[in-house]
Formats: sequence, C-alpha cells, structure tokens
Amino acid sequence: MTDLRIFSYLPNPRIWKATIAARLCGVEIEIRGAKPAELKNWLWDFDARPLSEADRSAALPKARAGRVGFKGGRLAKTDAFMAAHPFATVPAAFSPDGTIGIFESNSIMRAVARLGEKRLQLYGSNAYEASRIDSFLDASLVFARDSQLYLLALRDPDFGTDIHARAADAFAIYAAGIDQALWPDRAFLVGEGLSLADICFVAELCLFLNERLHRATLNKRGLTPILQEQWRQEFPRASAHFNRLLNHPAFAPDVEPYLQKLYARAA
Repeated sequence: MTDLRIFSYLPNPRIWKATIAARLCGVEIEIRGAKPAELKNWLWDFDARPLSEADRSAALPKARAGRVGFKGGRLAKTDAFMAAHPFATVPAAFSPDGTIGIFESNSIMRAVARLGEKRLQLYGSNAYEASRIDSFLDASLVFARDSQLYLLALRDPDFGTDIHARAADAFAIYAAGIDQALWPDRAFLVGEGLSLADICFVAELCLFLNERLHRATLNKRGLTPILQEQWRQEFPRASAHFNRLLNHPAFAPDVEPYLQKLYARAA
C-alpha cells in the first residue's frame, strides 16, 4: 500500500513538490492522471480512472462544472471526491484508505515531509525552522497565483497586458526574496540542508518557464517573456541555486525530461 495517492493533470510541476520530497525521505507515492484535455473523460475520485463504457452506462456522478483550467467543461466528480476535496481541484491527494483528502500542492508536499520525517527532516529541525519554511511557502503562493493567471491568459492571443505586468511584478518580488535569502553564499534557503522551501522554489519556477511556449503571443502584444536571460544577472544567487538543484538526483527524474521537452517545443 502506498503512503499517499495523488490525482492530477500531467505533467504538472507542482506535484513534483511531493515526488521530489518523497524520493528524499523514502515515502511511497502513487500518481494517477492524464493530460488536462483528457481529464474530462475521467472519473474524479480516490479510485480515479478513465471512464469506461460500463461507467458511462451506469449511474454516473452528476457532472460538475470545471474550474480554473477546466472552465467550460463538465466533470464527473463523485460525492466522495467532493467530501475529501471541498474546492474540487487537482492536484488531489488522498490518505491510503481514501478517506482524507489533502489539497494544494504545498500542503501535499508537507504531508510527504511529515510522513518521512524520521528519515530526513525536510520541514526543518525545530519549530522556528519549520515556520521559516512556511514563510517561503506562503510567499510562493502569492507568486503562484499571479503566475497561474498569466500562463492561462497566454492561451488567448488577446489577453490583457495588465496580466503580464502583474506577473512580472510578482516574479520580481519572489525572485528578489529568494536571492536575498541566499546572500552572501548560502547553499540552502533555510538551515543547513535541503528543505521544502528549496523544492517549492524549483517547482514553481519550472512551471513559470512555460511562458516560453507563447513567445508569438507575447510578440503580438509587443511584450517580452518575463524569464529572459537578464533575470540571471538581476538575481544571480537565485539563478545559481535553481541551476544547481536541477541536477540533484532527487530533482532530475522529474525536471530534466520536462525541461528538455519544453525547451525543444519553445525552440
């Protein structure tokens, strides 16, 4: 039996927060999911799966309106899924028996760290370190909100340029904080070892790199990508930390193939 089951659209850099943490602290995770466009044909449940012909002919859960990236769609979400996940979003994590739902990627990552704390303390060695990690995770949520709105908006060639401006400001604030936290030559954001703060930083930045796939849309609006090369000069410690962690054996299995495909598509 796995320690945690996660249902999500795939690929999703935000679930790397959990998978990277799991590799580091020896927690067994099961991932279920498919590409976003395919999830409309899935049963949203602890036993998430593609809808079979038998499912379709049976009394299915009532279709519920999709939200955020699934707006406009009707999704088959069971009552049990809604009880476990009151905000009805993915990624959706479950306890091994499916009775307890854990939502939001940072909270799912925290659950993994708590499950594996005897092997490695990714959530700090004391209450103060844990709270400082929480501070970074809370700051990441502010950036993540604007980055998600921005990446979704880029699907529309006529998106509002104010969304780009807000995302640029959010990134600058976030990156500046990360850069300052690593001053003058710290190896990690909190304490003397890798923590959830470092993992979250890499996952959120990898997701933000998806703006590279929309250069044509940005050019049409007279805009440039936020993550151009100058960000590395403006935030050198944050950039170096990101590059260093990409090659870490716990990060690489998720990050390397994803970025290789992303860069190839962007080219």
